[in-house]
Amino acid sequence: MIARYLAFEGGDFTGKSTQAALLAARLDAVLTREPGGTEIGRLVRRIVLDPVHDVMADRAEALLYAADRAQHLYEVVRPALRSGRHVVSDRCAWASVVYQGVARGLGADDVRRVNDWAIEGRWPDLVVLLDLDPTSASARASGDLDRLEALGDGFHAEVRQGYLAVADADPDGWVVVDAAGSRDQVAAAVWTAVQDRL
Repeated sequence: MIARYLAFEGGDFTGKSTQAALLAARLDAVLTREPGGTEIGRLVRRIVLDPVHDVMADRAEALLYAADRAQHLYEVVRPALRSGRHVVSDRCAWASVVYQGVARGLGADDVRRVNDWAIEGRWPDLVVLLDLDPTSASARASGDLDRLEALGDGFHAEVRQGYLAVADADPDGWVVVDAAGSRDQVAAAVWTAVQDRL
């Protein structure tokens, strides 16, 4: 068996964490997340998502995420794959390409190059995009919003279109799953897609 690196992407409140956990359990995979899959990553996560940091420059945000991803690859992803374990991640470097490159306007190609260097070219083997319109997604929110979640439907509409464009450009590496259904309906669609691809 070849160990695979799988990631879930999509806008906020589309069910990525839930579906990543379900798939990881089904595959007996290492479950992780970006940012925050390592101790250093947890520190980065607190910085980039805390609403108190409202003066953070967009480029600083992008570079902090890239730093998290470099550590994550080094400490979690590569060791797991080398040991023969699948890895299922809640987000990956593609999130920066879309959130910072597209929605923040920093340039998708530039952000992709920075992240490609940070992760030594080790992108996921398959990305599952959980697609849901931002209005329906934000209706699922509960509790306080983090710095990016609070940016509003306009920003998140840009995120959604960015993801759909990236997925459309790489149909071999991405699968789009409608996230509007129940947890079990979405999980069944994810499982079908992963079996078909891997």
